[in-house]
Amino acid sequence: MIGFLITFVDILFQVLIWAIIIRVLLSWFPNINPDNPLVQLLRSITDPILEPARRIIPSVGMLDISPIVVILLLEVIRNVVVSLLIHL
Repeated sequence: MIGFLITFVDILFQVLIWAIIIRVLLSWFPNINPDNPLVQLLRSITDPILEPARRIIPSVGMLDISPIVVILLLEVIRNVVVSLLIHL
C-alpha cells in the first residue's frame, strides 16, 4: 500500500511540474488560442499554483521567475513527502 502511495505522489508531482513547463513553453507562442480546451485544462491545473506565487515573487525585468521557484518548491515538497512515506 505504501509503495502505491509513493508512486501516486511521485506521479502527481511530476504531472504538475510538466504542466508548468508546458505552460511556460506555450507562453512563448502568442498566437495560441486561449480558448483551446487543452490550453484551458493546462491553465486550470497550473493557475492555482502559479497565481499565488506570482503575487509573492516579483518579476525580474520582463521575466517571470515564479514557475522556476514553484518547480523547485514542488521538487522539495515531493522529496519530503516521499521520504516521510518511505519511513512509515
